[in-house]
Amino acid sequence: MTKKPFITKEKAQEIIRTYPTPFHIYDEKAIRANARNLYKAFSWNKGFREYFAVKATPTPAILKILQQEGCGTDCSSYSELLMSEKCGFKGHDIMFSSNDTPPSEFIFAKELGAIINLDDITHIDILEKTCGIPETVCCRYNPGGKFSISTTIMDNPGDAKYGMTKPQIIEAYKTLKEKGANKFGLHAFLASNTVSNEYYPTLAKILFELAVEIKEAAGVSLSFINLSGGIGIPYTPDKEPNDIFVIGDGVHKAFDEILVPAGLGNVSIFTELGRYMLAPYGHLVTTAINEKHTHKEYIGVDACAVNLMRPAMYGAYHHITVLGKENQPCDHVYDVTGSLCENNDKFAIDRNLPKIDMGDILVIHDTGAHGFAMGYNYNGKLKSAELLLREDGSVIEIRRAETVDDYFATLSGFWNCV
Repeated sequence: MTKKPFITKEKAQEIIRTYPTPFHIYDEKAIRANARNLYKAFSWNKGFREYFAVKATPTPAILKILQQEGCGTDCSSYSELLMSEKCGFKGHDIMFSSNDTPPSEFIFAKELGAIINLDDITHIDILEKTCGIPETVCCRYNPGGKFSISTTIMDNPGDAKYGMTKPQIIEAYKTLKEKGANKFGLHAFLASNTVSNEYYPTLAKILFELAVEIKEAAGVSLSFINLSGGIGIPYTPDKEPNDIFVIGDGVHKAFDEILVPAGLGNVSIFTELGRYMLAPYGHLVTTAINEKHTHKEYIGVDACAVNLMRPAMYGAYHHITVLGKENQPCDHVYDVTGSLCENNDKFAIDRNLPKIDMGDILVIHDTGAHGFAMGYNYNGKLKSAELLLREDGSVIEIRRAETVDDYFATLSGFWNCV
């Protein structure tokens, strides 16, 4: 099995004449289609809304596309809040879900009218002292222990730094109500990148049951429940992608079984997806520039971990297509590497690929989320450009590549000190 790029060799060559590799490129048509399917899958809930996780792809052109498809933004920092504001997101278009939060960021979020999602019960006092308790507020839940579906352990919330315990969150709602809040939300994130149609319905059942308990114990009827992220994508070509319509139906069933009988049938469902919304619709395009034949066979490309950190950081798999050689046998075994002075700067290890010649163009798949966003400047490497493949087939630059002037721009007065 394999993955099919959304650009051909001929299209890549055309693009490279204007924008040299490496670059990230996004598929606008597919992004829009995916967003529309998400909204269709949850159309049974009249208040449904997706709050895109800005941290996944903090690129204004992408945010504007999602805004046009009805999405809000989920932010975790001042810069993400500011980007959302500058893109035209206003008030409850924005959720602010942060942790270890500086008081100044609570102030800015409240000034924007964003929905503030409190990660810890101690944040209530901080919020009250810095800018006051808003009328609408959300709390983040962490059930602890291990999160499992059937007999499969999906993740370990008990080791995560996020969220409140059940006693804490019930106490938090009581306190917030006493201090003037009158509209409440619930949020939780229990597992990452699940390739399972069961994850969201299972999570929803946990949160819906908690919502009923909160109503009974704290006298608070939730207005919205944010199922957060966690719906993943199949990075390897042998896995089937999630079916968002099956997922939506599963959440709907839990909603009708748990919330409706408890008098909570008007609760709005929110999601906070990043990877699911964008990852498959981005490529890192790079060129083979070196080959090395020592104890292993190496292909060096002009991208490195600066452009895509996940393989180096997590050992994550990203599929690679050699453009123009899709039908050739994968009878060569390579490590595909970047040029950082780090041995983990490898996009692939012992990967079966077609014979790669210098100048071949490689597409590294599924980089639309947590790709460019995680970039850094180690070894003085510069971040690449970001491009958008428009629905009409044209390509535009939506973020230029960094220059050495950008790299040195923060060294105020440096040159006079040498």
